[in-house]
Amino acid sequence: MTMTDHTHAIDLTCWVEGANGHPDFPVQNLPLGIFSPPRGGPRPGVAIGDWILDLGAIADHLPDALRLLLGHDRLNRLLALPSVERRALRQTLSRLLCDPAAQPALSPALHRADDCALHLPARIGDYSDFYVGIHHATNVGTLFRPDNPLLPNYKYVPIGYHGRASSVRPSGVAVVRPSGQSRAPDAIEPRFGPTARLDYELELGVWIGEGNALGDPVPIDRAADHIAGFCLLNDWSARDFQAWEYVPLGPFLAKSFHSTISPWVVTPEALAPFRMPQPPRAPGDPAPLPYLLDPQDQAQGALALDLGVFLSTARMREAGLPPFRLSTGTAAAMYWTAAQIVAHHASNGCNLNPGDLLGTGTLSGSDRESLGSLLEITRGGQAPVDLPSGERRTFLEDGDEVTLEARAHRDGFASIGFGECRARILPART
Repeated sequence: MTMTDHTHAIDLTCWVEGANGHPDFPVQNLPLGIFSPPRGGPRPGVAIGDWILDLGAIADHLPDALRLLLGHDRLNRLLALPSVERRALRQTLSRLLCDPAAQPALSPALHRADDCALHLPARIGDYSDFYVGIHHATNVGTLFRPDNPLLPNYKYVPIGYHGRASSVRPSGVAVVRPSGQSRAPDAIEPRFGPTARLDYELELGVWIGEGNALGDPVPIDRAADHIAGFCLLNDWSARDFQAWEYVPLGPFLAKSFHSTISPWVVTPEALAPFRMPQPPRAPGDPAPLPYLLDPQDQAQGALALDLGVFLSTARMREAGLPPFRLSTGTAAAMYWTAAQIVAHHASNGCNLNPGDLLGTGTLSGSDRESLGSLLEITRGGQAPVDLPSGERRTFLEDGDEVTLEARAHRDGFASIGFGECRARILPART
């Protein structure tokens, strides 16, 4: 696990305007991304306050091993770096951004974030989604199988499925309401048309860094070394399609139409102060099988992240009302750690590649205020949410906009965030 160092010091001050005390991107964070300045193409950058630092433009100030990796429009090669080189980049950037003497050389490489376009940070070869939020799995299971919410395998194996990488988009790209098959409870045959039960899912994304060769598993005690960063992930879901199609092979059209991610890769090094023990399992739960059990991962494999979901409708925006908080939760709701899902994914010899994306699955807490989907909040549509505009929602309507957020807090350290993961719903296309 990554240890803390001088780059995490709470008293570090940065010469970039507005960076000190920034809610998401103080100098203690330094997430990586791909951006386009107003008059230029995609390139690697680092978020610092409300600005983006062009890495290619300051290549002469960076370690020699990194210079050849900066002339690309995706971060795959940077993500593939060993953690020691990623740490060297972080330490160099921290030194430069905290040294007033470096300001004249670096200032021309800064661009206001509001003036830039943000892109997918990596070319995503494969995307797999897991189901590690045990409260979510229990809540959903209760809706469909009241007498048997969790199937017998859940506490032994990190459940997952292969998603659709081609439809992952960065924050801000609108979601077109999908069409597909669904069958009403009282109908004999299904219908085809736009989903009537569009939902969001609050998840974390895990970016794969160093890969593994086909046939070579990733041991659990080295799985964290294959994680290059984290992001927010909204795996939009058409619940009516999902209920009709998921037996016997699992999600398909209900999930593949769009997934939204926050565009910044928050590195394991930035999150080092916010590591925490994996919450203990309930009495009577089985211990993970040996290939998934590592004492260090159990001691430091969870993340102290506060998560939030906000909804803004078209009427709310017209009235000047702020987004309405639907829920607030924690990443500690994961039954399996990020390292465990990486180790399990590769345990059969599946080769993971730099830039692959893994989703945790919906992260819900144990109470109503911490639920990570409308399916749970409204109990399958039976308990609508009342909004400040006088509107009600059971599922998402056209014009609705959902924003996810995540921030890490710990006494003695500067808080850092992930940036927004936001998208608006557009009508279905015929």
